[in-house]
Amino acid sequence: MRILSITAGAAGMYCGSCLRDNALAVELLARGHHVTLLPLYTPTNPDEANVSRDRVLFGGISIYLQQYSKLFRKTPRFLDRLWDSPRVIKAFASRSLSTDPRLLGDLTISMLEGDRGVLRKEFDKLLDWMSAEPVPDVINLPNSLLIGLARPLRNAVQRPIVCDLFLEGLTEPYHDRALALIQQRVPDVDMFIAVSDYYAPMMSQLLKIPSQKMAVVPLGINLSGYKRRVPPQGMSGDRVFRVGYFARIAPEKGLHVLADAYVRLRKRTGAASVALEAAGYLAPAQQKYLDEIRRTLETAGLAREFTYHGAVDRDAKLAFLQTLDVFSVPAPYDEPKGVFLLEAMASGVPVVQPRRGAFTEIVENTGGGVLVAPDDPAALADGLYSLWADRGRAAALGDRGIEGVRRHYSIARSTDRLLAVYDTLVGGGAHSPGEDRRLASRH
Repeated sequence: MRILSITAGAAGMYCGSCLRDNALAVELLARGHHVTLLPLYTPTNPDEANVSRDRVLFGGISIYLQQYSKLFRKTPRFLDRLWDSPRVIKAFASRSLSTDPRLLGDLTISMLEGDRGVLRKEFDKLLDWMSAEPVPDVINLPNSLLIGLARPLRNAVQRPIVCDLFLEGLTEPYHDRALALIQQRVPDVDMFIAVSDYYAPMMSQLLKIPSQKMAVVPLGINLSGYKRRVPPQGMSGDRVFRVGYFARIAPEKGLHVLADAYVRLRKRTGAASVALEAAGYLAPAQQKYLDEIRRTLETAGLAREFTYHGAVDRDAKLAFLQTLDVFSVPAPYDEPKGVFLLEAMASGVPVVQPRRGAFTEIVENTGGGVLVAPDDPAALADGLYSLWADRGRAAALGDRGIEGVRRHYSIARSTDRLLAVYDTLVGGGAHSPGEDRRLASRH
């Protein structure tokens, strides 16, 4: 099967969606399928071998310039190539501009307006690029905020369009307008994919997606390198009990909630050796947020027990997870994914999570952790304390997590489910490996 998979770069940070897109592409390629993984906005940054194209369409600099200046909507292509270079985009990708809510909102609406909006030139670039590429059997869009690509792509190649469901971070005055635009474009997509049973009915109702156009393809991670953690030697009461967090450092991921719970935990553990360990991408705009967390811990006399390890690569991530005794990312909203939970449990680390969003489904499917009341630092502290006090139970949950992730959330299983969806759309019409058709109508 020939697959065009579009992926949205995340401004240089390790992103769960980018990791999943890349891991699926790697697995599909290993099975003999022809996969083109095409980045939009910025180059992707997975923490394993990157199989995406060394080409960025809808380059972040280009769409910013076109969004706010009519002049750049008419500049010739040879000038665009200067700031569409992956090297140039990378140089600017980590700047705080990329997290500006107004910029993100304006660009989201423009993308949803599609080839009839201010970014029309970028849609033309995409179709011109595709005219030199083999015709795919199926096209996969990475999230519902890119559904504006569906109609022009479908018209150009007359092939099925699949769209992963993901909708996060929209605030007013953009939220309602974006929802209305997505709902209008639902007919342009042949099948929508949710990554959890929790997310499918919620998004189906919100976006008015017919049930026959909805499928669930669970998350999956590449399990290479993950192994059962080996607790340090010595009496459990003498060892440092390490509470871990691994996700983006931002309010929506809840490190401040975990810090509050940690303060409460330490009031119950007395003189025991305990530490709070955090790692993950920190955008410049979130430095004040991290400083506030440090002040919270300093006020409680716990500043020396907290370590921020920064953004880590795959090897460092695997090593970091091996040091932890318990893991929590208490996001204060209904998180639809939760790759970080799979990574922790794949290492044998039990998790303590609020009972909300996809967290409930993941923990119940794997048996690898404890669920507590959401938005309640005291309940989170109780969950952490229960595993500190009962190391045998913590070890048993860790063992269940290892087996549960391998049973339910491997990238191989996720790929099986994705191919089943593609097969229902493509049927026997997939291109043979040697076939090299192109968009003749655009030559």
